[in-house]
Amino acid sequence: MILLVDDTPENLISLKNVLEKHGFEVDTAGSGEEALKKVLKNSYVLIILDVQMPEMDGFEVAEVISGYSKAKETAIIFLSAANTEFRFIAKGYSSGGLDYITKPVDINILLLKIKTFYRIYEQSRKLNDIQKALLEEIEFRKAAESKKDEFISIASHELKTPLTSVKGYIQLLERGLAKGDIDLVKSHLSKAQIQLEKLNGLIADLLDISKIESGKLKFNKQYFDFDQLLEGIIEVLHQSNPEFKIIKEGKVSTPIFADEMRIEQVIVNFLTNAIKYSPGTCEAKLNVRLQNKELYLGVRDYGIGMRPEQVQRVFEKFYRVEETSQRFQGLGIGLYISSEIIKRHGGQINVKSNYGEGSEFYFTIPIEPLVAEADTN
Repeated sequence: MILLVDDTPENLISLKNVLEKHGFEVDTAGSGEEALKKVLKNSYVLIILDVQMPEMDGFEVAEVISGYSKAKETAIIFLSAANTEFRFIAKGYSSGGLDYITKPVDINILLLKIKTFYRIYEQSRKLNDIQKALLEEIEFRKAAESKKDEFISIASHELKTPLTSVKGYIQLLERGLAKGDIDLVKSHLSKAQIQLEKLNGLIADLLDISKIESGKLKFNKQYFDFDQLLEGIIEVLHQSNPEFKIIKEGKVSTPIFADEMRIEQVIVNFLTNAIKYSPGTCEAKLNVRLQNKELYLGVRDYGIGMRPEQVQRVFEKFYRVEETSQRFQGLGIGLYISSEIIKRHGGQINVKSNYGEGSEFYFTIPIEPLVAEADTN
């Protein structure tokens, strides 16, 4: 928008009409004070400012405008009939003017100047947008690189921990075998097996991340008994965590079309997180039901919970809640992988959480094939 400032009404009306006929949006002010009030309220691309005005002349108005943060970049063209000497023209430029035009105004030249300015303004705006986008991209890449470095450090530590444990148990096994102590050998074998399972799980997550990034994460979708899957998961987790109780509420009682192994992976992730991040508690609730031809599954724990800003980021790749990263092991990719699995089933995944009161992670997926999948079967 262009702001015309002149204390002579007929000058304002005639110039306004000409500019509007050429497609410009125009606002007017009949004094310097009115112009300053409008500049504070509105945004203008260009101000065409008469120099000779009572109370506050154009130079004074321009100097005040240059002090406004929101109008600092607004261009000003001075119009003057009386002050045509070089010193006045120089003062116009030093006051922040883009140009200084003497009256009577050649309207064609003024229009050319305005159009040229608008073209420069648009180019400058586009360059600023490009610069802003480039800066954002640089910051994004810096953050991504930092996350990657942090992840490599965490992954190295997490992989090394079970590996070191396995090495230690093998050494103890050798001593137990030398002594012929079979019970001790069995104990060490059992503990080594647990560490190997942890190592296997970490490597599987890393491979899944690689497959997701390359678009090669495969799915084998078919109908299966969901209730039977849940019973098997609960039984296995109870054996490894006998002190923790998983209370199942609800039933499906109908076959579900999905990748059974991948859906199991998501549910196990929810439940193991519920156990891991609920120190001092001994139960979690697993809610399952059918709603609007969709399967709903939620896991409610009574653990440490999360703050709102953490809830927003919990499904991001490599994200780990800072307060828990030192207390609990993990790569920070399990929930990201789970979210990708659910999204590729055409479903939704989310969490409700209150800090200090626990969390409920849940997902929904269609129980029947999607249209594209049905067409290919």
